[in-house]
Amino acid sequence: MSGPVRYSARALAELATSDVSLVEKHLEEFFVSQGLGVPGPSERRSWTRSLPVIARDLTDAGLGAVEVLLEYRLPYTSRRADVVLAGIHPQRGGDSFVVVELKQWSRARRHDESESLVHVDGSPRRDHLHPSVQVAGYVDFIREFTATLHDAHETIRGVAYLHNAHHADVADLIDAEVVTTAPLFTASSRGRWIEYLQANLAASSGAASADRLLRSAVRPSKQLLAVAADEVRRREQFVLLDDQRVAFELVQGAVRRAYKDNTKTAVVVSGGPGSGKSVIALSLLGELAREGRTVLHATGSQSFTRTLRKVAGKGSSATQKLFMYFNSFMSAEKNELDVLVLDEAHRIREKSVNRYTPQAIRERARPQIDELLDAARVPVFLLDEHQVVRPGESGTVETITAAAEAQGIRVEHVSLHDQFRAGGSEAYIEWVLRLLGLVEGGPIPWQGDDRFALRTAASPRELEVALEAYLGKGFGARMTAGYAWRWSDPMADDTLVRDVVVGDWSRPWNVKGERAVGDAPPSYLWATNPGGFGQVGCVYTAQGFEYDWNGVILGPDLVWRTDRWVARRDENKDPAFRSRKEVSDEQFDALVRNVYKVLLTRGMTGTIVHSVDPETQGLLEGLVR
Repeated sequence: MSGPVRYSARALAELATSDVSLVEKHLEEFFVSQGLGVPGPSERRSWTRSLPVIARDLTDAGLGAVEVLLEYRLPYTSRRADVVLAGIHPQRGGDSFVVVELKQWSRARRHDESESLVHVDGSPRRDHLHPSVQVAGYVDFIREFTATLHDAHETIRGVAYLHNAHHADVADLIDAEVVTTAPLFTASSRGRWIEYLQANLAASSGAASADRLLRSAVRPSKQLLAVAADEVRRREQFVLLDDQRVAFELVQGAVRRAYKDNTKTAVVVSGGPGSGKSVIALSLLGELAREGRTVLHATGSQSFTRTLRKVAGKGSSATQKLFMYFNSFMSAEKNELDVLVLDEAHRIREKSVNRYTPQAIRERARPQIDELLDAARVPVFLLDEHQVVRPGESGTVETITAAAEAQGIRVEHVSLHDQFRAGGSEAYIEWVLRLLGLVEGGPIPWQGDDRFALRTAASPRELEVALEAYLGKGFGARMTAGYAWRWSDPMADDTLVRDVVVGDWSRPWNVKGERAVGDAPPSYLWATNPGGFGQVGCVYTAQGFEYDWNGVILGPDLVWRTDRWVARRDENKDPAFRSRKEVSDEQFDALVRNVYKVLLTRGMTGTIVHSVDPETQGLLEGLVR
């Protein structure tokens, strides 16, 4: 099943009263086919409670021929709109689409510090996005990436429907300004809801309109660095969805509270690869800078920071200065900044000192986390705990929260569940985590996903040829490998040594330093400069970046033996892992798995994987058919 589950409103109403379990069966098949996993109890409960209501309302409105698309999946993400109604507009003719966000809430009130956030009675979550803000974001996102809707603003609209609530119980939500953009209806306003449906959808069949929407080409995705400069300067490039918007609003609220009540708040945002952490970071940086707040962005990655300076700060030295490193705040005044946005916070180290730090400074150096907490009234930490890849990196939700609470700092935590990288394929992310033993259950066969491709290559040469073919079609592509080969300095004639050798195939690593070598770009531009394709990237140059097609070579440092992974330390050439005194064998095992997790999750469209170890390659080929 490649598209959403769809019925005419009349057919859905009949099934909702006679056999709603059949609808649930179709929706479950859709979830599995889309790589979304098996739907949980909350999804099933919402279908049982909400779908009969909307089907009844459509038939009462005389719109039984309107097409109903259930769990409509947004492009490039695993996020789904509850319902999209497809039909013809009754006045102007032509296609008309209504995106409906259904909520079973009975009581809710607006957040004290943000009109975009709400508290819901009985919910274990402290903060929810206002449903009108949520659906307005869906509409903007669908319009942005759906070719037939891109310039047709009047063709698609969004509404929120709280069918279990009465006006008095959600009055705060109805009074919000966003409701003028995306109306909110309740059980008390069912008459106006039916009038709204009749004003936007004709009684004629919506099947052809639904076909046109589902057949529409998907516009190219906005890869982070391609639009970073505009995002910082104008904050108009990315639509923040659901928990991304919650995180953004919590930071804004914390900043206002800091000024009003002289408080300090740490915001921790955790999420997997491609869940939007860096998008949130750039959105905050741009918005807060335009508001006149003192704000800086920092990472622990030289490649990522230098690339952001070059790309996002292009033509503006002032903008370039917004991008710093975690170790830049050793001597910062306490609360010198309003906001410090800490991207890739899993790379926070125990201390900011290095071998070049003077002895006097070394002796009084504090934990890096304390320096970062002190530097701003609102420090914002964005992290993925499964991306800790070097010894000494200590950024986890637990360590950050403990350090903040030890200083009496309030902590807000937002967990991002959505996936944008890997084509929004939750199935692929789960496959990688299960493959590497980062979650329980062991490796599982790849069941496929219409939005993401996974394949194996019999050799590095085959992998490279496949990636070259995608490059020829206009896609971005890079190949990476575990740090299992030596890494030489350039030769005297300014050419790179072909250190990564597998059989009769060989390629150089990406450039070590900050200057180009021949046609090969400096290390920090390997992922974004076209000349980077000729070299094999390592985790330190790939982490934080994304590209369409991702080729990964598993080296002999992590191999499959019978029924388990074996981390072979002696096969790894990373200098950071050499000392058993500093890195135990157990730590190496965990770190090398995280390395391959990072490498395997850089692709937006697909991944091609090869292992140089025959038994491990056999495992991969058995799982990916």
